[in-house]
Amino acid sequence: MSSLRDFGFGQLFSFFSPASRGKLMLVGITLQQFQQMEQRLRAPPRTVSPVLAQTGPVRSRSHQVILGLDPSLRGTGYGVIRMARPIPQTLAHDTIRCPAGWEHSRCLARIAQTLREVIKKHQPTVCVVEGLFFAQNLQTAIIMGEARGAALATLGEFGLEIYELAPRKVKQAIVGYGAAQKSAVAKMVQRMLRLAEPPAPDAADALALAITHAQENGRYSLTPLKRI
Repeated sequence: MSSLRDFGFGQLFSFFSPASRGKLMLVGITLQQFQQMEQRLRAPPRTVSPVLAQTGPVRSRSHQVILGLDPSLRGTGYGVIRMARPIPQTLAHDTIRCPAGWEHSRCLARIAQTLREVIKKHQPTVCVVEGLFFAQNLQTAIIMGEARGAALATLGEFGLEIYELAPRKVKQAIVGYGAAQKSAVAKMVQRMLRLAEPPAPDAADALALAITHAQENGRYSLTPLKRI
C-alpha cells in the first residue's frame, strides 16, 4: 500500500469511517495539511495548569526578608522579619520619631535616611505599607501623605516590591477582629514572634503588616495583593 507522502498536492485520501458501514468516504486534504497533522501528533503532551494559581506575578515565598512599614510624620513604625521555621525571625523593629518642633522637611529627611540605613543593613526585597484611611481632617491627610511619599520614594530607590494592606485586614489576620486596639495587636505580635516584650505600638503595626503579608502569600487566593 502506498504511503500518504506518495500522493501529490491536492490528492484525495481515502478513510474508512464506522458510521459509513463499510462504505468508502473520500476526504480531500493537501500535503501541507497532512504534514501539519503529523507535527501535532509528534508534539509533546500539553501540561495542565492549576485553576487557582498563586496570586500575583511574584509571591512572598521568593522573598526571605520582609519589611513592614506604618508611615507617620512624627512616628513611622518599621519592622523587619526573615522567613524561617517554625516562626519568622525578627531582625529589627523600631519607631522613627521626630520631635514636634521639627519642620516637616526635616522629619521627611529623617524618615528617608533611617529607611535607607535599615534597607542597607537587612536587605529586604519586599515592603508592606499600611493602606490609606479616610481622614476627616484635610490637614492630617496632607501630613500623612507627605510621610508616606517620602517612605515610598526611598523604597523605590532600592527597587523593593511594595504592597499595600488595609489596617482592618491586618488586625483581622493577627487578632481575629478588624477593629482591635493597638495594644491587642502588639500583644499578639509578641506572641507570634516570641519576643521578650510587646513592641511599641507603631513598630507592632509594622511587624503585623510583615506577618500578614507572609501569611497571605502562602495561600491560594482569588484576590490579588495591591501593589503600589
